[in-house]
Amino acid sequence: MFPAGIYECGFTRGSVRHTAKTQLRVALLPDEITLKINPLTVDCSDRKDSDSVNVNVIATILNSTESYVVWWSYRGKGKNNLVNTFNGDQLVYSFDAPISCKKSMDAQYMNVTFKNTVNQEKSQRVDIPVIYRGKQFCSKDGFWPKTPARDTVINRTCEEGKVGYKSRTCKGPEWENVYSSCISQELNKVLNAADNFKKGLGASQEAAVGIFAGLSNSSTTNSTDSSSVMAEVGASIGVLDVMSSASQNIDLEESVFPSFVDAASNLLNKPWVGVNKSIIQNMSSDYLMSVETLVKNIKVNTSDGFNSTNLELKFCNSSSGCNVSLFDIDVNLTKTSGIMKTVAVKNITDKLPHSLTYLTTSLLLSVTLEDSDNSSLEIRLDFPREEGSEPVCVFWNTTVREWSDEGCSANISSDGNRTLCVCNHLTAFSVLMSKSDISDATLDMITNVGLGVSICSLLIFLIIESLVWSAVVQTNLSHFRHTAMVNIAFFLLLGDCSFLVSSYLDILSDTWCLVLTICKHLFFLAMFCWMLCLSVMLVHQLIFVFSPVRKRVFMFLSSIVGYVCPVLIVGSSYVYYKYTDKPYYDKKSCWLIYEKLLKGSIYAFILPVGTVILTNLFSMVVVILTLLKSSIPDSTKTDDKETAKSILKVVVFLTPLFGVTWAIGLIGFILDEKDPMIKVVHYSFTILNSFQGLFILLTGCLTEKKIRGELKKLITAKSKGQNESMKKSMNSTVYTKDR
Repeated sequence: MFPAGIYECGFTRGSVRHTAKTQLRVALLPDEITLKINPLTVDCSDRKDSDSVNVNVIATILNSTESYVVWWSYRGKGKNNLVNTFNGDQLVYSFDAPISCKKSMDAQYMNVTFKNTVNQEKSQRVDIPVIYRGKQFCSKDGFWPKTPARDTVINRTCEEGKVGYKSRTCKGPEWENVYSSCISQELNKVLNAADNFKKGLGASQEAAVGIFAGLSNSSTTNSTDSSSVMAEVGASIGVLDVMSSASQNIDLEESVFPSFVDAASNLLNKPWVGVNKSIIQNMSSDYLMSVETLVKNIKVNTSDGFNSTNLELKFCNSSSGCNVSLFDIDVNLTKTSGIMKTVAVKNITDKLPHSLTYLTTSLLLSVTLEDSDNSSLEIRLDFPREEGSEPVCVFWNTTVREWSDEGCSANISSDGNRTLCVCNHLTAFSVLMSKSDISDATLDMITNVGLGVSICSLLIFLIIESLVWSAVVQTNLSHFRHTAMVNIAFFLLLGDCSFLVSSYLDILSDTWCLVLTICKHLFFLAMFCWMLCLSVMLVHQLIFVFSPVRKRVFMFLSSIVGYVCPVLIVGSSYVYYKYTDKPYYDKKSCWLIYEKLLKGSIYAFILPVGTVILTNLFSMVVVILTLLKSSIPDSTKTDDKETAKSILKVVVFLTPLFGVTWAIGLIGFILDEKDPMIKVVHYSFTILNSFQGLFILLTGCLTEKKIRGELKKLITAKSKGQNESMKKSMNSTVYTKDR
């Protein structure tokens, strides 16, 4: 920092430089205020509401010549003045604050405020986690103290030679993993130097080269602790981000390119593991944006390019057009002005978010134009192609932070080994490969035909049920059975229609995609819940013979299970994923997301369905054993037994069928795209899923003797009615002629 001295401002016009300078004294504010608390949490679980616990708070800033007025406040109230003590090159302010044990929904926190000589203020806040009486908490775990649920404990003690902090969140009652933000002192110095550079303090070309060189050296250090590695990677990306912002206002010359390229390349040599997937995706997006901005803003004079292990950079300045090759990718741009800057990056695309049905290639190309006034252009990129996959040319949309294929098209070479991407704009390009050639015309045909047959079958089933309802619903058990079957068919019909509509992804907006995902989630869950009602009711009727379920009770309980439960499951899962800022649905498939085993929104569907299937299988065994042992005392029981057998037939056929269908779908997500079974899995799922309506029509309607008999009667009666009508018409004609 430079609080006082001679400050000079200048500008150049042609060969003449104009300057003005004066002696200034600058009123400073702390760059950083570090707050530590002891204890890290306050335990009020065994105290009265009127009690309070003292917490020691220590505020630390770098030593300064500024005369600060400093005070602390509790929840923004009060003004308690503080006096500093010296600790090396730091100023330390310490105080004890009473924390109330009275239950409160509002956070308990302290503010420390610094005011300089011109009355400018800067504050820092620290929250105090409090365990109130009767509230959930995580137990003490080594250094980490007893902590209230949904709170994060921050430990500002790092290993020797490192600065920063570690944090850990209590998810109640279980701890999450420790997140480390401790970085080496060398990297911290580089970060501080970048901050000063951005402010214009010593912002020379030599300083910029030194910052990138320091970043390159610090990013080559090895560590076995994955959380420490990610802390270093995050801080290094922070340096790139600060320097990219600085490059908007401060000219950077070609001399910084070698150290910049090495530093950016070294970051991709480290394993990016040990933290949440969303954190890695955000870091990779920040990295890419910073690299793109720096490449665009750093001036080029004579160089043709630079390269390193993971980055290759090339320039072209030709009015007739540019052809360059980077990492075996040919780039062609027809242009009229400006300098084309192309950077190829390895090992970054797998860290960016992408659809689960696609895999990323290992390379990403970013193309920018410096000093160009072109309003329209066409760029061609020639990527290698993996055999057996369908390529999609995409670019990274920095605004929404996701891949997009807008303005790009893919063409496969005649030998099938290359993918030519043609785009009408510049940015970061790559190619996504489908896990398998899911867009296979045969699969599309099976899906469309199967869903068409399924929807028609379900409509026929519902029409038949409406025609024969009064005739076949003679007992409570038959009423239960047909009510459940109608609901199963109705919700499957709605689910199939939603499934069919969501196949037109190219014309669906994100909002409609979300709506269709919720609809499919809800309708298919409701279908399985009514299957559960069917099987559980059957077990109850056959085991508790002398305590049959009344019709009103069945309808009430079934409505809760079949209507309310699916709504609650879908609603709570959507709210949970929205609240936790995790993706609920995949925009590329309009369906729930599978991340890995037991992780992802797909389990808000699989776990309830799995529970229903297991319950139905158990019910099936119980019913079979009961029917084998039972006798037939009278005709009424004979009707009930026949109905029970019909229900059992439906459960026997549909439970494994529906369960196997969704199990196969899950296997399709888990299997590697190169697995020889992947094609079998895709075809099996498509066939079973598409023809479910036909199976319901067969098992729940056409194979039922009573329903066939009633249909025959209806058809016969209609035929007789037509014959009688014809006879009357003929007799009337004869009578008229006789007269």
